[in-house]
Amino acid sequence: MNSRQPLPGPAGLLVIDKPRGPTSTSVCRLVKARLRRAGAPRTVKVGHGGTLDPLASGVLVVLVGRAATRLCGRIMAGEKRYTAHVDLSHRSTTDDGEGELTEISVLRPPAREEIDAVCSRFVGRIMQTPPAHSAMMVGGRRAYDMARRGEDPGLRARPVEIHSISVVEYEWPRLVIDVRCGKGVYIRSLARDIGLALGPGAMLADLRRTAVGEFTIDRATPLDSLPEAIRQADLIPVPASA
Repeated sequence: MNSRQPLPGPAGLLVIDKPRGPTSTSVCRLVKARLRRAGAPRTVKVGHGGTLDPLASGVLVVLVGRAATRLCGRIMAGEKRYTAHVDLSHRSTTDDGEGELTEISVLRPPAREEIDAVCSRFVGRIMQTPPAHSAMMVGGRRAYDMARRGEDPGLRARPVEIHSISVVEYEWPRLVIDVRCGKGVYIRSLARDIGLALGPGAMLADLRRTAVGEFTIDRATPLDSLPEAIRQADLIPVPASA
């Protein structure tokens, strides 16, 4: 009888600068494959601390091993920070550039003072309706699957927390904002709603997540710079308090 115990698998975190294109799940699959290449067991668990849409870039916290994946809830509950580019001249069926676009015409572009005033109305605890094309579950189905079939998923507004919105740059029709927020905020919805508060609407043109809790973009490794074989030494240790 073989009494040898299996070697413990790797455990820790990776802070990745995800480019536009890949899904968060596909990044986790890539990490798992590279862990296996370095000898990690097939059963090693890999997850992430908060989804980043394919059209978004920036900080994605990848959790490796059971000790790290147990931190998922804590990391997802932390503050997120984003740089969002809002297009005030288009609406979209998906609230971003992936959907069917409708051009917006205005008699007069809003002044900077109007932009500041409207953005300030979305700071605090607000009610926000998720995009129809989102991964929200409705009766056991994904909202985006229903929306693609022409069905109305009937998503309801729910409370979310936005800590701050700062206007970084504004030149009609491009608005760049820095957003700090809590769990569950859809920046696509925020862009849409800011546009609706100004008049005919808007859409999210580009999004970059610059922080997830303590994990900031300056600590992130570009996806194409990850080692071909990821070892324990490449991981951030799991906090001792976890």
